[in-house]
This record gives sequence, structure tokens and C-alpha cells, in this order.
Amino acid sequence: MDASETLTDEVTLQEQTAVVGDEECEGNPEEEQKSIPDDMYYSYEELCSKPFITTDSNIPQNLLHLSHSFGYDCGRRGNLQLLDEHTLAFIAGNLLILLDVRTKKQCYIRSSSGGGIGAIMTHPSKQYFAVAEKGHQPNIIIYEYPSLRPYRVLRGGTGSTYSFVDFNRDGSLLASVGGAPDYMLTLWDWRQEQLQGLLGSFGKTTVTDIEGYVELPDGKVVSGSEWGNMLLWEGGLIKVEFCRKGGRTCHSGTIYQFNLDEGELMTIGSDGAVRSWNLETIDTADAVDDSGLFEIEPMNELIIGRNVSLHSMVKSSIPETSIWFAQDSNGCIWKLDLSFSNITQDPECLFSFHAGAIQGMDVSESSHLMATTALDSSVRVFDFLSKKELTISRFKQGGTTLTWASDMVNTAGGLLVVGFDDGVVRLLELYNTQSLHTVAGRTRSADAELRLRQALKPHNAPVTAVAYERTRKIMATGSTDSSVFFFTVGERYTPIGFVTVPGPVQGLEWSPQSHEKNTLLIFCQNGHVVEVQCPDPGAQTGGNTFQLSDLPTMHFCFSSIKSRIKRDAEVALRQARKEEKKKRREKHLKKLKEQKPDATEEELLGELEEEDEEEEELPPLYIPSPPSPLHCGFYSTPGSFWLSMGGYDSGYLYHCKFSEQQSEDPLERKDEPFSFIPVHDADHNPILTITFNSSRQLLLCGMKDGSIRAYPVQASDHQLRSMQAYWALSVHDNHYGHVRHIRFSFDDTFVLSAGEDGNIFSFSCLPEEELQKAMQLKHAKVPSPRVGLEMEKAAQDIEDPSAYSIETAKQKLELDRMHKEAEQRKQERRKKLAKLQSQFQALLEQNQSLPEHIRLHRSEFELDPSFREETERQTEETVMEVRKELAWEEEKHRIGLNKLQTMFWESVVEDTVTVHAFKSGHKVSNYRLLALSAIQMHLHQHGTAASHSGAVEQNHWQSKPQPGKKASNISPVQDELVTDPLMQSGRMQSGRKLASREAEKLRKAAEKAEKARAMIEKRKKEWAELYASKPSEDYEDPKDVEAIRLAKERMGDFKLKSAKDFTVPEHLRMNVEKKRVQLVELEKKIFEKKSEMNSRVMALRDSKVEIVSQLHAQMEQLQVIQQQLPPEKRCPLPAVPVLMPEEMPERKHRYTRATLERYATLRDKMTSTGLEEQQDGQNILELLEQEMQDTHTKAQDTHIENEGEETHSQKQEEKLTELEKEMREVEEIRNLCQQDQLFKQMEEAVWRFDAELRVLRHEKLELDVYMKLADLRHVTLFEELLLLKEFEKREDILQERLTTYIQEEEEIRAKMHDCKKQMELKKRDILRLQGKEKTIAATFQASLGENNKFEEFLTRVFKKKIKRTKKKETHGREGDDVTEEEDDSDEDSDEESDGDNDEDYDDSETGVPLDDSVCPPNCDPELFENTLKLREHRLDVEEQLQEEIKNVDSLKKECDTLTKKEKIVQNNRKAAEGDLELINREKQQKLNEVDVVVPLRLHQIEYVNNGLLPGKLDSALVLNTADLQRLQKRIEELQQEKIEQRELYKHAKQQHVQLRHDLKDMEARIKGSETRCEQLMLKKFGKLVDLEVLQTLSGNRRVEEMRQEIREQDAKYTKELKHWEAKVIGAKEALTEITKENTERLRKINSLLSQKKVLDEQLNARQQKTVGQFRGRLVEKQELQRLQQLVAAQAQDIEALSDEIRALSRKDGHVLPPLEPVLPPIPTLPHRHTTSNSGVQRKFNLSSKAVK
Repeated sequence: MDASETLTDEVTLQEQTAVVGDEECEGNPEEEQKSIPDDMYYSYEELCSKPFITTDSNIPQNLLHLSHSFGYDCGRRGNLQLLDEHTLAFIAGNLLILLDVRTKKQCYIRSSSGGGIGAIMTHPSKQYFAVAEKGHQPNIIIYEYPSLRPYRVLRGGTGSTYSFVDFNRDGSLLASVGGAPDYMLTLWDWRQEQLQGLLGSFGKTTVTDIEGYVELPDGKVVSGSEWGNMLLWEGGLIKVEFCRKGGRTCHSGTIYQFNLDEGELMTIGSDGAVRSWNLETIDTADAVDDSGLFEIEPMNELIIGRNVSLHSMVKSSIPETSIWFAQDSNGCIWKLDLSFSNITQDPECLFSFHAGAIQGMDVSESSHLMATTALDSSVRVFDFLSKKELTISRFKQGGTTLTWASDMVNTAGGLLVVGFDDGVVRLLELYNTQSLHTVAGRTRSADAELRLRQALKPHNAPVTAVAYERTRKIMATGSTDSSVFFFTVGERYTPIGFVTVPGPVQGLEWSPQSHEKNTLLIFCQNGHVVEVQCPDPGAQTGGNTFQLSDLPTMHFCFSSIKSRIKRDAEVALRQARKEEKKKRREKHLKKLKEQKPDATEEELLGELEEEDEEEEELPPLYIPSPPSPLHCGFYSTPGSFWLSMGGYDSGYLYHCKFSEQQSEDPLERKDEPFSFIPVHDADHNPILTITFNSSRQLLLCGMKDGSIRAYPVQASDHQLRSMQAYWALSVHDNHYGHVRHIRFSFDDTFVLSAGEDGNIFSFSCLPEEELQKAMQLKHAKVPSPRVGLEMEKAAQDIEDPSAYSIETAKQKLELDRMHKEAEQRKQERRKKLAKLQSQFQALLEQNQSLPEHIRLHRSEFELDPSFREETERQTEETVMEVRKELAWEEEKHRIGLNKLQTMFWESVVEDTVTVHAFKSGHKVSNYRLLALSAIQMHLHQHGTAASHSGAVEQNHWQSKPQPGKKASNISPVQDELVTDPLMQSGRMQSGRKLASREAEKLRKAAEKAEKARAMIEKRKKEWAELYASKPSEDYEDPKDVEAIRLAKERMGDFKLKSAKDFTVPEHLRMNVEKKRVQLVELEKKIFEKKSEMNSRVMALRDSKVEIVSQLHAQMEQLQVIQQQLPPEKRCPLPAVPVLMPEEMPERKHRYTRATLERYATLRDKMTSTGLEEQQDGQNILELLEQEMQDTHTKAQDTHIENEGEETHSQKQEEKLTELEKEMREVEEIRNLCQQDQLFKQMEEAVWRFDAELRVLRHEKLELDVYMKLADLRHVTLFEELLLLKEFEKREDILQERLTTYIQEEEEIRAKMHDCKKQMELKKRDILRLQGKEKTIAATFQASLGENNKFEEFLTRVFKKKIKRTKKKETHGREGDDVTEEEDDSDEDSDEESDGDNDEDYDDSETGVPLDDSVCPPNCDPELFENTLKLREHRLDVEEQLQEEIKNVDSLKKECDTLTKKEKIVQNNRKAAEGDLELINREKQQKLNEVDVVVPLRLHQIEYVNNGLLPGKLDSALVLNTADLQRLQKRIEELQQEKIEQRELYKHAKQQHVQLRHDLKDMEARIKGSETRCEQLMLKKFGKLVDLEVLQTLSGNRRVEEMRQEIREQDAKYTKELKHWEAKVIGAKEALTEITKENTERLRKINSLLSQKKVLDEQLNARQQKTVGQFRGRLVEKQELQRLQQLVAAQAQDIEALSDEIRALSRKDGHVLPPLEPVLPPIPTLPHRHTTSNSGVQRKFNLSSKAVK
């Protein structure tokens, strides 16, 4: 089983395996299949797949022989198995390779299907191994080891591929897992090739991130994880997660495999480490905290290397060994010693291969050497003659293409050109290290080495192709950056230039020597082909680029023609069919002429008329978009080439050529091939690569499915007409082993292939005998090194992936040169200007030193004023340009300022304001409030509607109106009494007129009956209303039902919320919208509370501002008063309080231009003097604010002091008189009083303000507590909101699904209601039509009257089914016409039915068909016409009745269908409700885990233990006091309600008993009344009659008329009766005479029969006498056999009874006599043996009694 499957699948596998085993044990052994002998083997030659060869092609089957495999599919899971201690097995495409570790020899086993190998596994005994294959209905082949003979073949386990196989521990069973599409898990008894059981299909299950797991002995499971930790599973759930100390992961990456070995758990990971862990610690581990982690350290570990990623390990088969072999996904096979001891060996890399797809491969032109490269950043060289790897070189980037340079380029033949993923091209030189002179201190161990000769970077993207020109003087490289670079070939490769192409380069091919022009063919991946003329090697591009823009080019853009090819083929096929059909027609016509020579041409053609088959439309023309990819191509003739396309256009080789018109845009070109060759079986398997041998007589193709094809062709056949038959062999993996590279060796003796599965194969083109002769040289020749190579310095490599390419470097160099020249010119001009400025300054100084009268004015130095004006104008323009240039920056900063203000200022509703007390240190601050966001306001406005959306939606569905009811197709009004005129006419025709007295009597009786009928209907209606209002036995008061429903909904679940089975009530279920609404409501309330407090703080601040201004005014008054007082009587002035900056924070944002200038001055000063570090963290704004405040204070103090000094000095200078002194004293007293009042007012204002501040501060502290609780509540709600968001997506999906199901259910119910309503209407219509049919029949019978001699004829006419034309329905069916064919078919069916009916109603006596078109003689014509009209009406009613019955049947079917759909939808709805309930429970559990902070005081805690407060309050319950009191009060209320309910129940029970008694009394009275009524009926009428019918009886005119007619007919028939009685008497006399004659004849016949009987008895007696003797002996023999059987049966009975007697005697039981045995039946004997047989029977009875 694939290790990436889930753990649940593994558990299910084990359970199902046990079930299958039990079922097999209980099976019937008689049904077992015949066992397969143990010594039976299959033939490997018959099983293994063979090459496909075209029939009658004479291609030898052994065209290619597998020589060696140089690759390893290291990315395949579990691709390493151990057969014995020295043999490893792994899969390589369609081969299973057995590798000897010691000798490195390989043994190969081919797949039997040719579709590849899916998985391998060795038997626990190592005597067998299983190979599970791929392909259509693949097999599992069990091979015996080491004989490698196929032992068993298991068939039918999967459809397309096996992904994993494994044996059980004892090896008796084999389990296999199939891949897509069936994913079938099967269990095999592989020795008998029997399928033990199909355990199920996994389907396309979701693959988890678990790559490996192991089951512990106790059933627990340990698995890996994507992040590298181990997980312990128990019961399908993760019990604990293991990590290393400090939170480190167990492995740095995915854990791929687990192994239990000697009590230890070993793990291997992608980090290249093998670690062993204590199994007991892991098994008993448990999480220590809520994190679920358990820290554990490995017992031992082995780090193999840095670039190692282990995927799987297998242990050596040697007993008690610690050697393991490991598969490295980076291309290695390791040998590991996991003994973890002092003598542990270091990890040994046994084999190294390419990791991943082979990107480049080429062979040497002079030796059996091959070079390859891949994205694993390595280049390898192989000697495929000696089957070994010679050398390997590693680089920092992956290789993408490789070309082995020709011997013309490098005479030694050892130059490799390798393209890499970063656009670098490296020239690597291969040489034989043994031929190199030894340098001191350097040893040569390898046979060959690769040395970097030169590194170039022509591209900035992966290099995809490298090709040498035919003269080997120019090399071209192509890349996915859509460019081709040319280089001159020499000791150093120099760039010539590059050209760009319309798409990524796929391949390059230079024209061969036979072509006149030397051109390069460039194949692009997007279908473009470009032909470029070879550039001149000596030409050098000028300027700053290497681009060659003048090279002649030809463009071709492939346009799909595959759809047209298919269309033409279909047209040709249809034409061939027409020709063949025409020939058959002519041949048939010729035969008809021979058979009917007298027939005319038209008659013969009429017999040959056949319906022409309607031809299907031709397949449309299709152009794939995007275009099909181009895989490969090659030259055919000059200007022509072959292409192999992929995608939609695969399946053909297209022959193309360049158009002469090349003026069109290359990207817009659409060129079509002029020829094509179909490739067999390649519609989905395109050719990826093509190569020829040296003689061009064999063409090899690498296919997408991993196969190799060989086409024999003619060397001169450039049109490939000889490319017909082919030889094909599946080599690489058929799914992902696309063959990208295939090459012939230089001598055409070997073929080498490389695929994307990482495999490299070498094949021999020679037979085995010739190959041995050719391989006398045991190894290939390695090129010798150049002279002096060991002394050369190593070439400089390009290791930086971001290094400049050749083109980019040149452009950069040119740009640097231009910058340097410009800078030099600027410097020269600056020097010249400086020189001129110094000369002008010297002239100015010289002019200044001259006398004033000869001194020149400054304006005279201006040669031309226009120069200055022009300069000013240019300066102004420059300023304007600068302003325009800075306009964007200005706008940017302005918008930035607005954004900052919006974010940090405008979003602030109220900033922090701190109000200080005047005298005390108390202060109070408001809350800093941010504006509620628009989203919050929107949620607040629409939150209520969202919170009730669920209930509204539910009510919507519950109150959804039922769809309108459709009326019945048959309207009762339209069809009401349609037959009344006919019935009345029939009555009038058959009746007679009555007397006027009788008519009046009948009219009065009818009126009386009508009144009685109306009264009865009224009474019935009243009774129906009364019974309808009667409640049923299980009736419940709607108010009580509603109250119970509300109680159930609101009482909730009495279990705790933390219980697992707690069900959240509907109205308490929470979702994201409701929680967000709660959050917004809380924020709004917080905002309102804080706003209210802020308004009070701001009012306090405003009062302080008013008080300060008032104090300032009072201070000025004091100053004025104290100016009038002497200094000794002046009280010291109090300090005038000022507003602190934090009390007026809005002043910070007020500034003037002077403030800005001062700010700039301070900033420059601090920047220049470096004072920023000396200000103790004060910034410039704080310094500026402090400076402004100090200046304001100093100015104010200076003003007060100056005023006081001036006043005092003035007073000292004044001289006062006595009066003035007296007035001065009075004024002084008044001033002192005012001074005291002002001081008192100031102190009172300050005291009152401080008191208000302290009160507000206390209230604010209380509000702070509530706000903190609100903040905690906010945190809790936010955490719950985050949790709910995690469930929102799943819940929305489930809710949407549930809503859909509810809607579907309501729609189905509405449809069912409509359907049932229509059925009811239809049934009413059917009953009405049936009544009408009965009425018509009764009318017909009434019209016949009694003793009508034409009654039989008229009845047959009435019941006859006649042909009727169908009435076309025009109402509601506009535009619906019946076709002529339908009319014809209807008429035919009617004729057939008429014929049948006519046969049924033929005259029984004459056999003449009934003719209803003519009235018989003596028949009343009016009665006949009436019969025909009634028949027509009866048929109309029957047709309507049949139509209604059909409609009812269709409605029933529709109703049944809707019922089934309703059940399905109900099940889906219940499932969705269950899933939603599970989500709600899980959500509730997560919400229960959210911590809620509840601050408590000690007096609130009533949870005490022995009078003491416990240390932990985990088990305490937190309740709101109000809720607790409400619950306690509710207990008393419930008790009182219980008492009241009991009283109500008591009264109701008494009332119920009384009503039951009244009911019985009423029933007795009703019964008595009914008995009395029946007695009165019997007395009056003599029988029980229906009173309603009796009351509604009225005179029947028809009955009276019939009675009159009966009386008339009675007299008439009496006369006729007498006449016929006389005729009967005469006929009886004649009958008597004839009877006498017949009696005499019968007597004679009787005597003759008596004589015949006597003769028969005599003849029988003689025959019995002859046969009797033989029959007697036969009877005696049968009797003897029966007696012998009887004796044997009695002996068995005696023995059985004896055993039973002994058993019962030992148990002291009562022994019962045996039953009478049943004797076999006695055969019937002839009569003469009766006596002897009875004697024998009596003997048998006696003997049986004796035995008993």
C-alpha cells in the first residue's frame, strides 16, 4: 500500500482483511478450485514482452540488444529491494534490474505487458519476489530467486497500474494496491493464483501530508508529518505530537519511513538523517500541557550528508546484522551501518546516478564514450563499452543541454559543450589522467577528468540547444529567452552576435554539406521555424550591442492541418462507400433483369428503392489554441524540412518549406505543410527526438511513451517515402519516461537512449556473437591531455547566477563609457567658467581701486543688457519648471499631510485633557476617544436585521404561500347535463301523454319532494359543520401547543455547555454576524459612557478656564486696590493659576509664521551645534513651546512690577493736606474691605472647583473599573469572534446547503399538494363521467321499453365501437399540428379496432356483419336515430373517461416520483442539519475554551471548605447575584404554579367524568330513539326504509306513462299468447310420434353393445393367462429383495434401541418403547397371489413385534 494513504484506510484494511479471512474459513470446501502444483513454473520467454514489428517487414526481432543501464529512477517510491546480501533490485522503466553490489554486474527482467513496472517487493524468505506491472489489465508475476523463473502469475487485480505490493509476515498472502482510476485493494493467495477478496476501492481520496507510518504492537500508530515531527495516533485521533527539546523538529523535513527494529523505532527523513527512538517512551507518552507536544531526544542518530534525502531503506538479509541499504532521492544508493557503536562504519555510497530527468546527452565521434547532464547540477561521462562511469563534475546550476564537439574542433575529441539553467555555457575538456604528468603532491586516482576550459554566459535563461556549423568554425547556442548566439571556434571562443527568434528555442540544426548555402535551422517551441544565414566569423558588430540585425532570415509558422487531413480522409471514405454501394446496386439490378426479363425499368427501380442513409456532418476544421508544441525537426532539402509536432497535431510527420513571401510579420504568419506522413499509433504518442545512423539507412525515434522506434529508410529518400515498416520496443517508463535523447555510437554498433525518468540505456546493434568480437577492447579510448595542461591555470568560472550576460555586459560597458565622457566634458567647462569668473572678479576689484571720476559704473560692465534679461527670464522659467517638477511631490506631501491628519487627528473625537486642581494635587483626565468607523456604524445600523436573519428566513419558509391550484381539464359547468336533451327526447319519444289531472298531481308531488330535498341538504350541511367543529380524541388546545413549543425552544439544554452532547438552542446559536453586532454594541456603549464622562470633564475644564479668567480680573482689581493702599497694609498677592499645557492640548496645533520661523531657527541651531543629544530627549517642538510660555510669563510679571513701582513712586512724591489725609483714610478702609472680599471670593472659587474635581475624579475612578470590565468583555468577544471566523466558511457552506434543501423540500411539497389536488379533481371528474355513462345506459334501456323485438339489434348498435375521427384540441395549443404520418397511423389503428369490433358484433346466425347505417324494417326510425345519438354520446364520455384515467395514472407516477425525491431531500436535509449541529457543538466547545476574566471581591466568594477559602477555585461556579436570586425566586414560583396546575387538573378530571356520564346517557337515549323509529317503520311500511328517500319521492311521469303502456301492451300480448298456445299443442303431438321411433332404435343399439362387451371380456382373459406365469416369478424376486432390506433395517433399529437403553439406564432415566417402524410399501400383486401375500404380511408383523 502506498505510504501516502491515510491512517484510516490502513485500519479499514486490517478490519476487512480479517473479515475476508473469516469468510474464507467458513466457505464450502467442495467449491475450492483445483490446487496448482508447487513445482509448476512459467516460461520467461513466453511471458516477457517482445518488440513490435510491422507484419511482412522482414525486420529482425533482435535488431537491438540491451547492453547496460546507467540510470536509476531514484524519485520512485520504494524503488530499492534486497534479494540477498549482495544483490539489489530496482525498477528502470520496463526493466527490473538486479545489481550485484560486489561485481556491479546487472541482470535484467523485462515486463510482460510492455507497459512498465509499477512496484516490486521481496518475499520474507527472500526465495521469491513480486513484480507488479503497468498497462491494460496488468499482471503480478512472482519470480523464484535465484533461478529467476516465473513461478506464479496473478491476473485481474486492477485496471491500469499497480502502485504498491507487499507480503504478509509469513509470506502466505500478497496485498496489492492499484492506481488510477480504480485504486483497487486486493488480497491474493499467490501460490494458488487465487484472488482472496476485493477489499474495496479507495477512490480518489484526499492524500494527506503523511508519507510514512508504522503500527505499534498495541494497535497505536506512529506517523510522520510535513513539518518533521512524529504523531502518535490512538483510536483515529492524534494523541500526542513528538518534538525534540527546545521545540526542535524530529527531522528537518518530511519523515518518509518508520521501522521497528529490536525494540527501537527508526525514522528516516528528507534531511538525510537516520534516528532511533525509545519505543516504550513513545508508546506511553502523553501531552504534558495544552500544546499537545511531548519532548523526546533520539537514542542514536546518523547524519549521512548535506545533499542527501532518504526515501526508503531495506535491511540486509544476514541474521543479526545492522547493515541497511538506503535509497537517496538525489541519485545515490547508500550502505549504512546502524549499529551505533564504537566500531560503526561510516556511510558508504555504493552507486551514484543522475537525479531526475536527463536534460542532455551526446556521444563521442571517435570513441565509445557518452556524456550526460541533468538538473542535479552534474555532468557525467560513461564508457558504454566497459559499462562504467568514468568521471563526474558538479556545478552550482543544473545542466540543460550537452553537445560533444567534433574531432575537427578538438583533435583529441574530448571537448564537451554544456548549457546550464542560468544561461551559462561551459566548455569542458575530457582527458585521461593516467597520461598526465604527475605534479608534486597530486595523485591521479580516476581514469578520466573534466576540466573547465572556458565559461561563457550568452543568455539569461536556460540554454536548450548547442550546435556546430558544418565547417566547425562557428558554434551556435539557443535558449528559452528566444535568442541564438554565435561564437567563433578557437582556443578561446569569442562572441560574434545574436539573433532573436519568435519563441523559446527547442533545437538547432546546421545545413549539411550537400546544401549550397550554409544556414542554421532554428526550431522554436511554439511552432515557429527560422532559417538564418551563417554569420561572417570575422565580422564584428559595432556599437553597444551584439545583435545581428542584417542577417538574412526566413520564417515559418506552423498552422495545423490535422483536422483537414481527417476531413479529407472522411470524404474519401464516404466516396468509397458510395462507389461500393453503386456497384452493389448495379449488380442487383442485373440479377433482377435476369429474373424478370419482362419487367419494365421503372418496376425494377421501384424494387431497388432504398432509403438513403442520412449522412453525418463532416468533422469541422479545428485550429488548436494555443498552438501545438514543436518537438523536433531536421533538414530534408534546401529550404525544406520535416517537423514533429505534439498536442493535437501529433500522429504525423509534416514536410514544410519556407515561403518566398517573407514581408509579413513573423508572429502573424500562418504557414501550412505541403506534405505529411502518418505515424502509426502516434495520435497521443508524438515523436520527441529523431536521429539517423551514419549511412542514413536507419532512423530512430524517441517516443513520448518511453519506447524506441526504428524505421529502415533509404539514404537518398529525403521525402521519407520508405518510412513505412518499423520496429518498436518499450524501454523507459510508459507514463513519465519520455525519450528526449537517442544517439548512435560513432561506429553504429551501439544505440543510447535517455529519458525523463532518469534512466539511460545502451543497446547493441550487433548480434551477440559479433558483439563479443567487436568488444575485444575492454574499454573505450579516453582522449589524451594537451601538452602543458597540468601547468595551466584553472579557467575562471561564472558561479553567480545573477552575473551579466555577454550582451548585458557590453551594454553596461558602453553606458559606463558614455557616462565617463560626459563627466569629463562637464569638468572641462566648469574649469573654464571658474577661470572666467576669477578674471572678472579681478577686473571689478581693479575698477573699485580707481578714483571715482574715472571709475566705471557697474552697468557699464554689461556688454548687452539683453544678456541679463535673458538670464533672468531663463531663471524664472527654471523656477517655474522646478515648481512644475515638484508639483507632484508637493501634492504628494499635501495628501500625506491630509492622510495623517485624517488618521491621527480627525479620527480623534476627543483628545486627552487633564484638569488639575488649584491647591491639591488631584487631577482628572478624560478618555481619548476615536471616532466609530463607518463599518461599525453600518454594522450597528444593520446588525439587528442580521441577527434575526435566521429566524426571518425560517419564518419565510414556514409562511411561504402555496402555489396556485390548477383547475381541472374538464369543467363541470361545461359538461353538466350535456345529454339531457337527448335523454328528454328519448323519454318523450317513448312515452305517452297523461291526463291533466295526473299531470297536476305529479307536479305537486315534485314540488313537495324538492322542498324535502332542500331541507335534507340543509340539515346535512348543519350536521357536517357540527361534526367538523367536533375536536378529535387527541385534540390539544392550540394555545397549549404553542406554549409548550415556546417552552421547549427557550428552556434550552439542561446539560452543561461543556458537555459533548450539549445542543445549542436555536435562539442562542452564535455566528460571526451576531458576534460582530455584540462587539459593535459593546463598543458603542463604551463610546457613549466615555463621551458622557468626557463632556463632564470638558465642562469642568471650561469652568476652570472661566475661573482663571475671573481670577485674573480679580487680581487686576486687587492690584488697583493695592495701589491705593500703603505697602504695609497690602496683603501678599496670591499666585495667579495658569492653565497647564495638558489642559489645553488643542493649542499645540496653533502656529503662526513667527512660530515657523522660530522653529526653523531652533532646528538649524540644534543641527549645527549638535544640541540634540544634550536636551534630555526634548524635541524642538517642546523647546519652542516652553520658550513661548516663559516669554509670556516674564512679560506679565515685568508689567505688574513696573506698574507697582510707578504708582509707589508717584505717591511718595505727592504732598497731602489734612482733608486729603482724612479722605485717604476713608478710601483706605473701603479698599481694605474690598481687598478682603476679593481674597475671600478667590479662595471660595478655588475651593468649590477643587471639590467638584474630587467628586468627578471619584466618579471617574468608578467608571474606570466598569470600563476595564468592558475592555475585558471586549477582549473576550474579540477572541470569540476570531474563533467564529474559523468556522464561518464551513458553517456558511452547510447553512447554504441546508437552505437549499429546505427550499427544495418546500417546492416538492407544493408540487405534491398540487398533484394531489389535481388527482382529487380528476377522480371527481371520473366519478361524474361514470355516472353520466350509467345515465346514458339507463336512458337507452328506458327508450327501448319492454318486449321490444329489436332490443337485441339496438343493443348491439348501441354498444358497437365505431371508427371516430379524433378531435384536434385547439384550446391552449396554438401552433401544435398533427402531422400526416400521425393521422395515417391513427386511421390505421382505428380501422384495425373497427375490424375487430365488427367481427365481435357479426350476426351469430347468418354471419353477416352488422350494418348500423340502415334502420331495419318495422323498427321505429326515431328510436333508431335516438340509439345512434346515445351511442355517439356514450363514446364521447368513454373517450373523456379514458383520458381522465390516463391523466390520473400520470399524476400518480408524478406523485410517486415526488415522494421519492422528498425522502431523498429529507435525508439530505437531516444530514445537513446533523452536520450543522456538529459544527455548532464544535464551535460551542471552542467557545467554552475561551478564558473569561471575572474580577471578584472576597465578600463575593461563598465557596469555602471547612470555613476556609480553598487555594484553587477550579471547581467553583460563578453566578450573577441577580440571576441567583431570580432562580431562587423562580423555585417558589414553580412550586406555586405546580399547586395551581394540580388544582386545575383535579377540576378538569371531575368535569371529564361528568361529561363521560352525560355522553353515555345521550348515547342510550339515541339508541332508544332509533329502536322506536325502526319499530314504527316496520309497523307502517313493513320494512326499514330510508326516510330521506321517502321524503324526496315524487310522482314520476315516466313511470306513469310506462304503466299506461304496460296495460295496453298486456291486452295485445294476451291475444297473441292464445294463438301461439294452439300452435304449441300441435307441435307437441308431432314430437311424441318422433320420440317413439327414436326409442325403438336405441333399444336395438343397446343389445349390440352388450354382445360386444362379452366378446371383449373373453379376449382379455386369454391374454392374461399367457402373461401371468412370467409376472409371478418377477413378483417373487422383488418380494425377496424387500424382505432382505426389512431385516437389515430392523437390525439397525435393534442396535440403536440397545444403545439408548444402556444410556438411559446409566442416567436412571425412564425408558420408553420405540416407535413403530415404517415398513416399505408392498407392491401390488395379481389377484391370484392375494392369499400368499397376506400370509407374508402377517409374518412380517409378528417378527416386528418380536423385535420390539
